[in-house]
Amino acid sequence: MINEPLILAALQARKNAYAPYSEYHVGSAVLDENGRIWSGCNVENASYPATICAERVAIGKMVSEGGTQIKGVAVSTKNGGVPCGICLQVISEFSANREELPVYCRSDNGEIKTYRFSDLLPIDFILPEQQDRTNNG
Repeated sequence: MINEPLILAALQARKNAYAPYSEYHVGSAVLDENGRIWSGCNVENASYPATICAERVAIGKMVSEGGTQIKGVAVSTKNGGVPCGICLQVISEFSANREELPVYCRSDNGEIKTYRFSDLLPIDFILPEQQDRTNNG
């Protein structure tokens, strides 16, 4: 079942993207364990490594307001692109259950593709002392 409010939040956030260099506007939204939706957009910088992706903006907002677990992710781009590798690793850090975590990717033509997070990032980076963490599914 598609989470329409989550996708709409990503679509709305995309309108605020600051992407003068790539012109690739991205909006994202994450659903936390309390049912709250946090959105973000990409913010580019002339010093390109200083750019921050929409997914990480949304996750940062979630964490700064006390959220600890992601239950769903939505991304809005012109072509329905999936989160980049860095964002996938950050999502993994906060995923409630990586095997069941849905990632919705919406394109400008209105098509929504749904992925299972574990299919996008089959193996994440985990430090040895974190091997038994429970929020990673």
